[in-house]
Amino acid sequence: MSHQLPEALDQLSALLARLPGVGKRSALRLAFHILSRPREEAQQLSASLTGLHESVGFCERCGHLAGQALCDICLDPRRNPEVVCVVEGVPDLLAVEATGEFNGTYHVLHGVLSPLRGVGPSELRVAELVERVHGGGLQELILATPISVEGEATAAYIQSLVGREPKLLLSRIASGVPQGSELEYIDEATLGRALRARQAL
Repeated sequence: MSHQLPEALDQLSALLARLPGVGKRSALRLAFHILSRPREEAQQLSASLTGLHESVGFCERCGHLAGQALCDICLDPRRNPEVVCVVEGVPDLLAVEATGEFNGTYHVLHGVLSPLRGVGPSELRVAELVERVHGGGLQELILATPISVEGEATAAYIQSLVGREPKLLLSRIASGVPQGSELEYIDEATLGRALRARQAL
């Protein structure tokens, strides 16, 4: 005879199982853990989740996570706004930041071109990037999309849009990054070398 969980616990487990990398068993263990903790901790978690979308959005300029109109990187006067590193997503931005090799700003595409999955230019922040480039003031655009079929296609597409922009150096991260790798999983030394050895396109 199977025993049914209380509805609230079952619902929490089902919601946790939707998270990436969390299976049904892991979700159930997490739900049991939350239940075993003091009520105050569960309330803090609930309040944090409830306010997440209200307090965290995307930077109007670069697309990074921000608690206001512009992110901390775009607001930092020590950063060089004339050099922009184009990345697929926020985890890639954080990976580049962890190298300590880059002092410019970013542009987060929130994906790469993938026709098989129905991801075209309109689903990415490509138009915003082109607008930034045409607005002037940029010296270099570093294309740090993944070294994969989709990443290379995305880099080539961006190059076709802005490659003839006068006085703009267009570069691609060097091949120190293994084929098919995601930036967020590459060690800092390898990613740092790739940034230093970037090549003009």
